[in-house]
Amino acid sequence: MESSRRSFLKIAGISALGLGAKPVLDVFASTEEHTEALKPETRKGEDVLKAKRWALVIDTRKFESEEDLKPMIEACHKIHNVPKLENKRHEIKWIWTEEFKHTFPTQEHEFLDDRVKHLLFLTLCNHCEKPACVRVCPTKATFKREDGIVLMDFHRCIGCRFCMAACPYGSRSFNFRDPRPFIEERNPKFPTRMKGVVEKCNFCVERLAVGELPACVEASNGALTCGDLDDPKSEVRELLRSNFTIRRKPALGTGPSVFYIV
Repeated sequence: MESSRRSFLKIAGISALGLGAKPVLDVFASTEEHTEALKPETRKGEDVLKAKRWALVIDTRKFESEEDLKPMIEACHKIHNVPKLENKRHEIKWIWTEEFKHTFPTQEHEFLDDRVKHLLFLTLCNHCEKPACVRVCPTKATFKREDGIVLMDFHRCIGCRFCMAACPYGSRSFNFRDPRPFIEERNPKFPTRMKGVVEKCNFCVERLAVGELPACVEASNGALTCGDLDDPKSEVRELLRSNFTIRRKPALGTGPSVFYIV
């Protein structure tokens, strides 16, 4: 019965998106399991931002307080219909802030620079080169695209939360209750989720598919830069060449694609 219900919801949910939400359907397009026609690379007549391997560089030197980070969080959560729940145990987060000691626990020490020690850092899905979440998902609801972006197919998710247990960065949230009543201003261009589904940052694939930068990058006033990690001439590679950067828990071998200039 549950299997039939999931199958119905998957078909009905995708149908409800309609032709007008075509860019959003790329959220569900993997390189093997899903239809090639849904991939942004195959569509004609539209601007598409492409990369062999997407990466994000966050210049923390441009942030002085929590207020500087709010525009990026609000932009992301607004367009992706992320609900605002008062109960912290039920909180849904695509992008949020953490102190240095929680963001980089293996690099924290008593002689840390005061600015870095008290600064809040933006945290989100790292879109890892070797994502542990993908390996443990029994239904392939979470998968990695050829361009390095790790995505969620909300209709395939059965709510087992194996991906949450496997992610060493706490980058996934679980809908313990129906999130729809808690969305302040619903964006009709992006699908809402249901109770019992895991969600996370999707690197704004629906925006890349129509030639737009991720919402957080657009709202960052130059503090966030995304680009192709495999292109030596890309802006992210230039930033990595000319600045000292760190990544979250690199010793785990997941290969995070989010870099922090400190």
